[in-house]
Amino acid sequence: MKLSREQYGDMYLKMIQTRTFEETAARLFAEGKIHGTAHFCVGEEAVGIGVCAALEKEDMITQTHRSHGQGIGKGMDIKKMMAELLGRETGYCKGKGGSMHIADFSVGSLGANGIVGGGIPIAVGAALSQKYFKRPNITVSFFGDGASNQGAFHESLNLASVWHLPVLFVCTNNFYGMSTHISRSMGIDDISIRASSYGMKGITLDGNDILLIYEETKKARDHVLARGPMLMVLNTYRWMGHSKSDQQVYRTQEEVNRWKEKCPIKYFKECLLEEKIFTLEELEEVEKKAGEDIAAAVSFAENSPELPIEKIFDDVYASGDMRTEKHKNGFVL
Repeated sequence: MKLSREQYGDMYLKMIQTRTFEETAARLFAEGKIHGTAHFCVGEEAVGIGVCAALEKEDMITQTHRSHGQGIGKGMDIKKMMAELLGRETGYCKGKGGSMHIADFSVGSLGANGIVGGGIPIAVGAALSQKYFKRPNITVSFFGDGASNQGAFHESLNLASVWHLPVLFVCTNNFYGMSTHISRSMGIDDISIRASSYGMKGITLDGNDILLIYEETKKARDHVLARGPMLMVLNTYRWMGHSKSDQQVYRTQEEVNRWKEKCPIKYFKECLLEEKIFTLEELEEVEKKAGEDIAAAVSFAENSPELPIEKIFDDVYASGDMRTEKHKNGFVL
């Protein structure tokens, strides 16, 4: 499936933006500028970018806790994302949610989720609304291999199948649920065979091949609109730990290095050069722009105000005035 030169360039830019965003955020953590935790997708960039590139703007997604690449792929504002990580008022959740709770309905992102598999039933609900209102769109649910063992996964696939909903379930299989390898948590080698239990199509792909992911997602989107839900498993690997606190004692550096040799960005860059779509100098310019974009995002975030303490309860169930009155009257919030 041929793409335009502009599409190729946009995909490469977003892959580099994702890698740079993640590496920069990790540095900011080390400097004590980001609090809480975060889960990085370095090594998995082809998944979020490849899938989202094949979607329409009106299509929706639910994201995992390792969601920065998925958000960038769907067109979220990198400045607002970085501001959220730094706890600033200009962030997507006004600095209250952090890395795992970023959402942007304007581009079809229904949000990341700190609960393992928490976004899967949300995607089914979104797909139900699309079918009810006869919209020509789908919802994509991103989740990890560990989430495929959750009850919410099986309940959601079953309901989506029964109701023939336009939802594409995308499993980012990086082979580890936190520190547990999939060989110790499930009795199958291929997660996609679980689709057969619910009467739906299931496929497994190389999750580091962005062009393959794009092409198969296009086909999957057509399938989902015409025939109902589908499960797509993308085998890839996270180079960094499960989260910032992960000491990674459960895997060897040799294993990590083997997967680094399969770097999805390196592979895509080689494809673009071999097909003479871009010159090396042109790709270096794209890389430079990505670096500038992330630097601008950091500057925006660091120069944005922190949320005033008096606004901490805003957006939570009741208006600020109501809570103020309750507080004055001695009620505990």
